[in-house]
Amino acid sequence: MTSPLFESFHYTKITIVLSFVCIRRLLLNVSSATEKVIVYTSRCSGVSGSILTLMGGTLCMYCTLKKRKLNKLKEHFFQLNGGLLLQQHIGRYSGSNELTKIFTEKELKEATNNFNEEMVLGKGGEGTVYKGILPDNRIVAIKRSRVSNPNQTEHFINEVILLCQINHRNVVKLLGCCLETKVPLLVYEFVPNGTVYEHLHDQSKSLRLTWKRRLQIAVETAGALAYLHSATHAPIIHRDVKTSNILLDHNLTAKVSDFGASKIIPLDRTQLTTLVLGTLGYLDPEYFHSSQLTEKSDVYSFGVVLVELLTGKKALSFERPEAHRNLAIHFHSSMKEGRLLEIFDDRIIDEANVEQLMDVVNIASHCLRLKGEERPTMREVAMQLEGINIVEKHQWENVNLSLENAESILKATPSSSFSVDGVNNISMHSGSDVLNQISFSLTRGR
Repeated sequence: MTSPLFESFHYTKITIVLSFVCIRRLLLNVSSATEKVIVYTSRCSGVSGSILTLMGGTLCMYCTLKKRKLNKLKEHFFQLNGGLLLQQHIGRYSGSNELTKIFTEKELKEATNNFNEEMVLGKGGEGTVYKGILPDNRIVAIKRSRVSNPNQTEHFINEVILLCQINHRNVVKLLGCCLETKVPLLVYEFVPNGTVYEHLHDQSKSLRLTWKRRLQIAVETAGALAYLHSATHAPIIHRDVKTSNILLDHNLTAKVSDFGASKIIPLDRTQLTTLVLGTLGYLDPEYFHSSQLTEKSDVYSFGVVLVELLTGKKALSFERPEAHRNLAIHFHSSMKEGRLLEIFDDRIIDEANVEQLMDVVNIASHCLRLKGEERPTMREVAMQLEGINIVEKHQWENVNLSLENAESILKATPSSSFSVDGVNNISMHSGSDVLNQISFSLTRGR
């Protein structure tokens, strides 16, 4: 008879043996499964590696082809935008101070934060102007024209070639251009205080333009135009003189801008038959009807600018009565009827000198003659205005314009004479010294 203790030990031994067998089988199964997983994973890794290598190669090839295509496109635009021609002209006309640079598209994108809306200085019918910051921390203005017609590229090339030839303190300086885009970009010096138009007509942006400052703007603009007409290797006609194309820098110094419509007159000719371009209200009526472009077309437009400075009114406004919509016509009728006091800008009446006002009125009326041959040259206009300005600086016995003493003067029609040699409308202490100073400032390009 078997003892209970022995039976218990026997059953325990069997249980241990069975457990060991089960564990061994389990381990064998796991090992087999693991081997299968490892083999499978190894095969998958090989396939995945091949796929990744193929994808990487394809991506690399795509990027290379895309870059090559982009470079070809940039080369195409460079040639289309007259790049080779511009390089020749830039090298020929750039002064010794600083060469006009041809920028890459990448440089200008970085300068404007990819042409961010926050960098927009202004928008117009012709395009958008952005503020840009170059790597050397220079602030520039970048003009990006709208895509409209093939003539735009011609205007662009024209403007670059013209500005490469000009070196005058009252003409906006061209720093460079970009030819790698469909519509080429122009890079100018940054002129921070906007346009004369804005400060005359936009109250939200207005700086107070005193009479003294307005007279200085007229002097500087006239000097720049006189330089373009007579001091360059061939006369340059701006063709779009207006207050929105006169910029003001940090010192409120005037700078003439936007030469896209400008024309060079060959030395053997005095006029060109050309497509009429310009801005209504400033456009020379003789040029408008005949298509004959001469230097006197700029003189007419400048006359409108003078009247705008005197009156603070827009050159053309449909908010005024029909008879007064065109400022030049309104000015002529007011002068004939002895109502000049009614159209002068109230903001300058209390500080202006009566004689100065009438001198400027006289100059403006001559500039606005309907026949170009009866208008003065810009050189004559600049000398007259410079003379008025010099006298203003040296004579502080200003006669303030009051209603009592002004009406009798303003009702008189200004003298029809216009003499530069005698500077007849200006009373001076020493006329010859003043004229010498004026002539020197006009010929040296400031």
